[in-house]
Amino acid sequence: ILSVGMATILIVCLVAIYYNMIIAYVLFYLFASLTKNLPWQYCGNWWNTDLCLDHHIMRTGNGAVPFNISNTVSPSEEYWSRYVLHIQESSGIGDPGRIRWNLCLCLLLAWVIVYLCILKGVKSSGKVVYFTATFPYLILIMLLIRGVTLEGAWLGIKFYLTPQFDLLLSPKVWIEAALQIFYSLGVGFGGLLTFASYNTFHQNIYRDTFIVTVGNAITSILAGFAIFSVLGYMSQELDVPVQEVAKAGPGLAFVVYPQAMTMLPLSPFWSFLFFFMLLTLGLDSQFAFLETIVTAVTDEFPYYLRPKKAFFSAVVCIVMFLMGLILTTEGGMYWLVLLDDYSAGFGLMVVVITTCLVVTRVYGMKRFCRDIHMMLGFKPGIYFKACWLFLSPVTMMALLVYSIIKYEPSEYNGSYRFPFWAEILGILMGIISCLMIPMGMVFAVLHEEGTLWQRIQQASRPTLDWGPSLEENRTGMYVATLAGSQSPKPLMVHMRKYGGITSYENIAFQVDKEIEEDEEESMM
Repeated sequence: ILSVGMATILIVCLVAIYYNMIIAYVLFYLFASLTKNLPWQYCGNWWNTDLCLDHHIMRTGNGAVPFNISNTVSPSEEYWSRYVLHIQESSGIGDPGRIRWNLCLCLLLAWVIVYLCILKGVKSSGKVVYFTATFPYLILIMLLIRGVTLEGAWLGIKFYLTPQFDLLLSPKVWIEAALQIFYSLGVGFGGLLTFASYNTFHQNIYRDTFIVTVGNAITSILAGFAIFSVLGYMSQELDVPVQEVAKAGPGLAFVVYPQAMTMLPLSPFWSFLFFFMLLTLGLDSQFAFLETIVTAVTDEFPYYLRPKKAFFSAVVCIVMFLMGLILTTEGGMYWLVLLDDYSAGFGLMVVVITTCLVVTRVYGMKRFCRDIHMMLGFKPGIYFKACWLFLSPVTMMALLVYSIIKYEPSEYNGSYRFPFWAEILGILMGIISCLMIPMGMVFAVLHEEGTLWQRIQQASRPTLDWGPSLEENRTGMYVATLAGSQSPKPLMVHMRKYGGITSYENIAFQVDKEIEEDEEESMM
């Protein structure tokens, strides 16, 4: 499990570097919205080209479109690519160009905000999350009401609700859906485990899990209505199909939706609300990433780092800011796409699959369910056992294998293909995180004694002091195993009770057998 944790930390570090750059983009647009007229509303600026055409002059009096739209570019798209990114000055990922100092300052501000919010650990980030996790719902509802009241909104909603069965039969869609769930729920990133570690021992995680998953699904559905209603209005205004308006990736947040905002009355107000919502949502995820990194490292070296957690957090933020400076260059978007495509996808699936197998096959489903019963007072149902044992690992393995077989090189904006060396670099980012797992296993085996098989067996067993951290929470197998406890150690008690049995596995088997017999007697 330690090796899985190491792989997770590496993945989270890579994701946190580029994720905060996205927050920097949001801050850039947030500040740009504090004006009377949005800067991406019209053409005629120094960054616009002759191909620029805004929606205000696209329609004539009789409703006809006098231009070939396919040969034109919207002002929002040129604002994004030519002014914000300045990507026209870079020939590719090997030519990063100069640092865009306005983006650099926004990135610095993003890291300062994150640091101030995690300064005192969950005590500070937890209080901030009360706002950042709830306020976006208020903005989302406002955008939803405004969106569905626009003319043509039904066009976007119809497109949103109409299933495309040809795409549903494509495994690639399901792979993207699985990765999206990983990101939206934080599965495999360690954030859920990190924050859960601060809960009380008997916290009802069963209820919390249900609330989080259902809330995530409902939020995604509401956000879909809010966005596609506006895209439907935009589709009607431009007289083009919805599928030509909608774009995936950063284009939706920084090109399409900002352009839609220019079509609304009080456009700066709606633009500010939209980007403020993105800011609060992005900070939520970034808090979890940084708290995961800081908590994991400080827990591993508590004597040295725990008293200096604030200083260590500052060091982490500074290092990641410096590593993210490449993303603020004129070719920084190429590096961001490379990190986005390779830092988490492959490695994250391997981490989640390995975790599932270690918990169910190595630690043992019976022991895992017994631990949950000790904490919650009831055992998991058959559905959860089936998911842990079979459904989840098999599904993720199938998706992982398919993603390898159907591998496609990364590209940006449908036109730029990454060079071979960049592809190799990206693949190495995914592989290195996976290599942490076998490396950690080898390291654990080498620290044991005996034959190779004996070492593997010993490295695969829980330590003798494994269990709840507080003595008052230790029951059954875990009674009084904390160092310094005044109660007799359970290992010695069980050794005397079972006639000198010294194997942890044998002791655990005997205790499990006694628990099952007690449960059968209580049921009778």
